[in-house]
Amino acid sequence: MRKEKTYFWIAFLLVGLLLSLNALLLCLRKDGDALDVYQQFTVCIDAGHGGVDGGVTGVNTGVKESDLNLSVSRLLKEQFENCGITVVMTRKTKDGLYGTATSGFKRRDMEKRREIIEQSKPDMVISIHMNKYSSPSRSGPQVFFLEKGCAGEALAVSLQNALNKFTGNSHSALSGDYFILKCTDSPSVIVECGFLSNAEDERKLSDKEYQAQLTKIIFEGAMMYMYSGNLP
Repeated sequence: MRKEKTYFWIAFLLVGLLLSLNALLLCLRKDGDALDVYQQFTVCIDAGHGGVDGGVTGVNTGVKESDLNLSVSRLLKEQFENCGITVVMTRKTKDGLYGTATSGFKRRDMEKRREIIEQSKPDMVISIHMNKYSSPSRSGPQVFFLEKGCAGEALAVSLQNALNKFTGNSHSALSGDYFILKCTDSPSVIVECGFLSNAEDERKLSDKEYQAQLTKIIFEGAMMYMYSGNLP
């Protein structure tokens, strides 16, 4: 049993090192210089929920989605900034964006997010969330875009493919009529990082090391999309 645990952690660390190397290579030209063109880009990262709106909760620990969203968003921000890309966060703290928690706070929160997104003039928007489903067996990340043929579809597919390789799932990117996807004409997606209704997903998503690996994969999927010349 001790040997099995040792092998597991060695494999885990090797995966982390490979992901770090891949992320670095995506920021370099063949001659080793930073990709200057990417440094002109702006990415808006939206940490879903916040404040009195905690989102969904973990099936075992009761961990709040809003807290996990913020933690993952901060790590994802670091990934892009390490590549010289400008990042704008809609939510930077545990607080919501609605002011006081009075009637209509959810609408005010979403309108504030729209305002931040519009003002930042982003090249892409990535909204971070956690999922929940009636069946506890449902697991793994799920990416949403607005509708077929929209600017965000190719980005969503790139992210979903990268996340499927990471987790071993076979989910398809899905369309969804969500407010945050309609705040700009730029490619916009929602990344549901996993299911808090699934005990294993909850355990992994609460782990900082797993969060770090997850954000590297999201970053890589976004960079592969940008590298392929899909940006409008």
